[in-house]
Amino acid sequence: MGQRMSTPTKYRFSFGPWNISEGADPFGPEVRKAFPHEKKFALYKPMGFDGVQFHDDDVVPGVDDLTPAQISKQAAKVKKMLDNQGLVPEFVAPRLWFAPQTVDGAYTSNSAKDRKYALERTLRCIDIAHEVGSKATVLWLAREGTYIRESKNARLAYERILETINTMLDHDKEIDVWIEPKPNEPTDMAYVPTIGHAVALAYASKEPKRVKGLIETAHALLAGLDPSDEMAFALAHDKLGSVHLNDQNGLKYDQDKNFGSANLRVAFNQVRVLEEAGFGSKGEFIGLDVKAMRTQKGSCVTSHLTGSRELFLHLVDKVRSWDQKLEKQLVDARDYEALELAVMKHLMGVK
Repeated sequence: MGQRMSTPTKYRFSFGPWNISEGADPFGPEVRKAFPHEKKFALYKPMGFDGVQFHDDDVVPGVDDLTPAQISKQAAKVKKMLDNQGLVPEFVAPRLWFAPQTVDGAYTSNSAKDRKYALERTLRCIDIAHEVGSKATVLWLAREGTYIRESKNARLAYERILETINTMLDHDKEIDVWIEPKPNEPTDMAYVPTIGHAVALAYASKEPKRVKGLIETAHALLAGLDPSDEMAFALAHDKLGSVHLNDQNGLKYDQDKNFGSANLRVAFNQVRVLEEAGFGSKGEFIGLDVKAMRTQKGSCVTSHLTGSRELFLHLVDKVRSWDQKLEKQLVDARDYEALELAVMKHLMGVK
């Protein structure tokens, strides 16, 4: 059985400003008024969050059209905002799925010109991370994949992704690269769909210690995998940079539901794995990536964030109050039926 840390972890939480959204989806209009990013920063601390997740254009809007000096000036402005609020920039990720140059992929595009754009924007993103004081960048390889397998050479695509990672490591000797796998959407079949693929790329890179993974609950579920097992695999290799906790109701589109709202027992086991490994004890964040229901009214909706954080902490209490002696007895007796019932009763608060 896994052993919990002797000193309980005091967790820190993060989310990205896009989690306070206008409620649009692909099939309908926005349902809430826009709320400027600058005003969102003041909401973090009162809600119990210390870390901010960023895309490059969250920090520097219109980044493609600005000079290096203009980018640096805007990044410095955001850093000052964060400092004033006592917030930490957890990571900055290049947004490589809206630009026309990335329609057919970024690093794996068949166009050399478009691959060049993707690399240049990625290196610029690392510079932005450096400017705001973040030591990590995240690669969500959104359009790295295909709708038709014959359109790309998959072996070459993986080589190009690895080459990109190595170039990033060379560009800034302090930055860590966290790969966020996803099995599908917006591409039909993605490259690097699981944490196993991400860890393999990390070991193949020129500096494996600086390449890790970021596991999102919903992405693991969309691959038909258990997110706690994916987290455990990364932790076993010391490759879990961060997590994006949310939930998913089946093999559908990426829903980003409130953490634990669809699969409470799955959520319990994610917390259990993180707690037993001492994740967070080195300053790692518990990141949330959750969307408010588009039916929710209000000009600034945040209850999906506070609710997910609250449920995580409730589950921490459930993990810490779980009867490990009983668990060992039932495991030793191979009485898994009794173990399952004990887990469910514990989650329901039934004696």
